[in-house]
Amino acid sequence: MTKVKICGLMEPKHVQAAVEAGADAVGFVFAPSRRRVAIAEAKELAQFVPEHVMKIGVFVNADREELEHAFREVPLDYIQYHGGESSTFIEKVGLPSIKVLSVHGSEDVEKVHGYQTEYVLFDTPGVEFSGGSGKVFDWGLLNRDVPRDQLILAGGLHVQNVKEAIRQVRPFMVDVSSGVEIDRRKDETLIREFIRAVKEEES
Repeated sequence: MTKVKICGLMEPKHVQAAVEAGADAVGFVFAPSRRRVAIAEAKELAQFVPEHVMKIGVFVNADREELEHAFREVPLDYIQYHGGESSTFIEKVGLPSIKVLSVHGSEDVEKVHGYQTEYVLFDTPGVEFSGGSGKVFDWGLLNRDVPRDQLILAGGLHVQNVKEAIRQVRPFMVDVSSGVEIDRRKDETLIREFIRAVKEEES
């Protein structure tokens, strides 16, 4: 069954809505972003997350000390590398990890073979900040070489297109942020509807 990650959470009520609706993972953004939270804030939010729900921290070119501190303090289950981090750096840090690849074309997809992370997240290149843009990329670029049990799909997903995304890509997990927002703020109803749509497609 395709898992669901709700990313960019900043408020307890939105974390609770995601957990109660059946989210498999929640994401806290520590990189420059309008959704950025401090480690202390994420630690408070994490109190609403049960053990079976993954807590993922999103970072862009952070140093090892910051990564280890956040991982231990929140605590996190995975580090999501959203910058230009090398495979060597990620291996040296040695924490459970997700590498994000921004997809312009097929050559970006091929980079998947250069990383030994637990998961690889494919997203649309960011505009204002490093990270996603809330737009969809060509899912057809995700050829059969990409292991489906490691593939996380992001980029412009919302309740109207997530079922088709699952049919076409068959990812391990789908990741949404702006697709469950109204006026740049998370919305409990949209969070619940998105998770329901994923679970319906899999039922």
